[in-house]
This record gives sequence, C-alpha cells and structure tokens, in this order.
Amino acid sequence: MRAGPGQVLAGRYRLTDRPGPLCAVAVDEVTGEPVLLRALELPSLLTSGYEPEDEVPAQADRLVRRVAAVGSAAPAWHPRLLRGVGAFVEGELLWTVEERPAGVSLAELAAAGPVPPYRAAELAADLAGALRALHEAGLSHGNLTAESVLVCEDGAAMLGGLLSGAAEEALAEDLGGPGGRRRYDVRATLVGPVAERWPLDGGPAGDCWALGVLLQRLLTGRSPFPGGSVPELVTAVRDGRREPSAVCGPLAPLVERLLQPDPVQRPTAEAIRRELAELLAGAPEPADEERAARELVVRPEGPLVLFRPRRRGRGAAGPPTDGPARTGGGRPPLIPPALLGPLLVGGIFLLLALGVAAVVLFAG
Repeated sequence: MRAGPGQVLAGRYRLTDRPGPLCAVAVDEVTGEPVLLRALELPSLLTSGYEPEDEVPAQADRLVRRVAAVGSAAPAWHPRLLRGVGAFVEGELLWTVEERPAGVSLAELAAAGPVPPYRAAELAADLAGALRALHEAGLSHGNLTAESVLVCEDGAAMLGGLLSGAAEEALAEDLGGPGGRRRYDVRATLVGPVAERWPLDGGPAGDCWALGVLLQRLLTGRSPFPGGSVPELVTAVRDGRREPSAVCGPLAPLVERLLQPDPVQRPTAEAIRRELAELLAGAPEPADEERAARELVVRPEGPLVLFRPRRRGRGAAGPPTDGPARTGGGRPPLIPPALLGPLLVGGIFLLLALGVAAVVLFAG
C-alpha cells in the first residue's frame, strides 16, 4: 500500500499514521471522527484498466454495495459493536471503514501472554452481547478474531471487523462461485490458517464456535487446533483433533460446549452471555486472581513425585536453613548448639552436689 500520513483517500479519510500493510488509521474529515481503514487486494480482473478518475468497474462496485448492505443491516446502537461506516475502491484495493475509538486490539493485549480466566470471561461476555445483537438482526459475523476486537481504555471489548469479513467472503464467492474447490482456494488465500475463521458451519452457530476458539487462545496463548497451513487446520477441525478444553480452568466447561462439532449442542450467544455473567458474579478480586495466576506452575511431562517438607520444631513446615544446623541429610540436631555449654556446666554442678550429699549421708 503506497500511502503515508496526510494522504486523503476517497476524498474524506486523511491518514494520521504510517499505514500497515493493509490497514491504516485516519480521520474522517466530514465527521471529524477517527476511523480504521482495512484494505483488501482486488485481482486484476476486477480493476483491469481502472484509473482513479474512471468509473469503478461493475464487479468492484458490486462488492462495495454488498459490503455496504451488511453495514446498513448491522445494529448501530449496540455499545459493544464497532460501527461500520462504509466501503470504497481506490486503485486495486477495496477499503472498508470502521469507527476507531481509543484502545488496542485484543491481539496486542494477548501478545503479552495468556489472559487470566476471569478477565477473559469479561471480554467474552462483551463479545457475546455483540454477537447476540447481530444474530437478532439476522446477521452472522464470520470474522471473530483477536485482530477484529478492540479493547477500549475502560477495559470493555468492542467487536469490529464485520465489514472486512463481509468483503473477504463476498470476494471469495465472486471469484470462486457459491461453493466448491475454487471458492475454498480463494478463501484460503484471503483468510489464511486462522482457526476462528474455519468453523464446520456458518451462521450464528459458527460465530459461537469461533468465540470458543478465541477463548481458549486467550487463556492458553495458542489455538486449540494445529494451524501450520489451511489444509492441516481444516482437517483437524473436521476430525475434532484439538487440545483438550481442560486447560481453560473455570471456563473449561463452556469452551468444551462451544467447540462441539454439532451446532445444536453449542450454546447461543445469549446463553453464553448469561453463563459468563453468573461466573463473574462469583469471581475473586482482581488481585487474588493475579496472585493465583502467578502460583500456577506448568508441570514437566512424566510422573509426578510428591514432596513433603520436613517440619522444623513446632513451627510451620519449610525449607531447611543454610549453615551448620543442616546435619544428617537435612535433619535438625536434637539440642541446639547454643544450649550445649550451659547444659554441660549445669550437669557438672549437679554431679558435685550429688557427690557431697552421698559423703554426708555415709559419714552420718
């Protein structure tokens, strides 16, 4: 993407930062609001001979209208949904526009390491509420990943990526047809081996499955499915070959149900939200949760050996102290060294007293 700070796209979006490979932060000069622009590379057959001053080709225009229709149908009122502003074509790129309040992506947050269970539950509850609103509006999301979630400054999670996901699906269908191998190949190129994007089924049930994958990723730092390539990932999802959900702690039962291959067995977005609310009602204080997380130890593979610490006198059990007191393989001495001298002197005086008493007794 050849663009830089200050450049204006579509006559209204002024870039405010150096853009990434296919995304950029900008300001909408019409509304003054910050927005996030995501780009999708269009194949040359859609933009052949296209110049910016020419009319947008019919196929590209159709993609823009399909993406815009999804944005119009989405509930803009929900506080946990990032509002999709629109889409446009410039050069050989299809751009989607989405509001961008202050915050960081969930991918950036998760890069620091596994997220504590109850914090992950808070984020998932926000996302489940956003999914419920979409599902009630007759839409599915299809792009629930750590990259599409924004964590705001107040800690709330907002779900974005609706328009960019719709653009990818529309392009895959436009180039590959409604199904079959060609559509799979195009989609694999656009999406890549991201487990959340490859449920066995689409629609609301597929969104809930993706939330289960995302939850386990947040809690463990890795996907439950192997994902070196799209074929490997898709085969593992189809065969149910994944890491057990038991590694998810208090969220393990929910994650297990979300990752069921049968969509009928998965909870709905509303059921997920209610269950997480009940779990959070009994959550420990954040400091207690952080302390508990620090105390978790990853066990090495192999048999476990129980260790029972030795007791030190009448106090609590603990490690042996360093120095001369550690004798006999760590067993503490029966008499502390500091008492040996007084006890020896006292014993001598006691023997002398007994001797004098015996002499007096026999002489008398």
